[in-house]
Amino acid sequence: MDASAMALEAQACKLSPLARLKLVDALLNSLDESDRETDRLWSIEAEGRLAAFQRGEMQAIPLDDVLARYR
Repeated sequence: MDASAMALEAQACKLSPLARLKLVDALLNSLDESDRETDRLWSIEAEGRLAAFQRGEMQAIPLDDVLARYR
């Protein structure tokens, strides 16, 4: 951690528990920002897979079968 991050941490530790919780929540939410291009590409992929399934080109796999592979 660099010096500015360490200074921010020291300041944050002086906040009330509720203020620290709100800060943590805001920081975590900032990591979840979506990328429009990635979202667009995933949307195209999902629509293509759904269309292929509806045309009978793909078959669904039961959830229990999928989970069993990874247990």
